[in-house]
Amino acid sequence: METLVEMKLYASWTGTKKNLRALQHYGWSLLMTPDTLYRCRGKVAPLWPDGTAAPYVLDNGAWGCHQRGKPFDEQAFLWAYGRIADDAEWVVAPDIVGGGMDSLRLTQSWLPRLDHKRVLIAVQDGMTPQDVDALMSSSRGIFLGGSTEYKMSSMMTWGKYCSDNDLYFHVARVNTIKRFRACQAAGADSIDGSGASRFSSEASLLPDASKQQSLFGRTK
Repeated sequence: METLVEMKLYASWTGTKKNLRALQHYGWSLLMTPDTLYRCRGKVAPLWPDGTAAPYVLDNGAWGCHQRGKPFDEQAFLWAYGRIADDAEWVVAPDIVGGGMDSLRLTQSWLPRLDHKRVLIAVQDGMTPQDVDALMSSSRGIFLGGSTEYKMSSMMTWGKYCSDNDLYFHVARVNTIKRFRACQAAGADSIDGSGASRFSSEASLLPDASKQQSLFGRTK
C-alpha cells in the first residue's frame, strides 16, 4: 500500500467559536467569501478564537449568489478582495455556477484584474482542459466546481491534467468520506467542505481519513 499525499482541508468560516476551535484543533484552514467576511468581526482576515491568525483562501462568492438566485455580485467580491486577498493562499476568479463556457468567459475577463500569487479558475459543467489550457500559468490552478455529476465524472481528467502540467488542483464541496477518497484518487491538492463548519463533531472526520492509507491516488 502507498501513502497518499495529504490534502489540505478548507472549511467555510463560521461565527461559532466552538466549531472554530474544533477546526483549528484538527488542522483545517478557512475558506472565506464576501458573505463570511461581512459577518466576520472587524471584517478583516480571520482569527482563531485564541487570537492567532487563521490560514485562509478567498472564494469569490458565486456559490452564495447562486443559492440566493442572484447574479454574481462584483462589488462584494471587489470589497473582499481589497480587504483580505493579499494574505490569502489563493483566490478563486469570478465564475458562474453551472455556467459552462459563459462562466469561462466571465473568468477570462477578470484574470487581468487579479494580481495574486495564485488564482484558481473555476471549471463548470461541460468544460474540458482544452478550454482552459491557454489561460494557465505557474501562478494559476484549477478549482473543480459544477454539478455533482460533472464533478465526479471529470475529476480524474482534471487531476491528470493538473498533475501533467504541475498545476494546483482544488475540489469544491467535499463533505463525505466517499467523495474525499475520490479526490485523493484524482490527486487533489486540497478540498473544501461546510460540514465541519456546521457541526464540530464532524471536524475530525476528513482529517482522520487523510491519515489513512489507500491503494489509490498519486504520490509526490
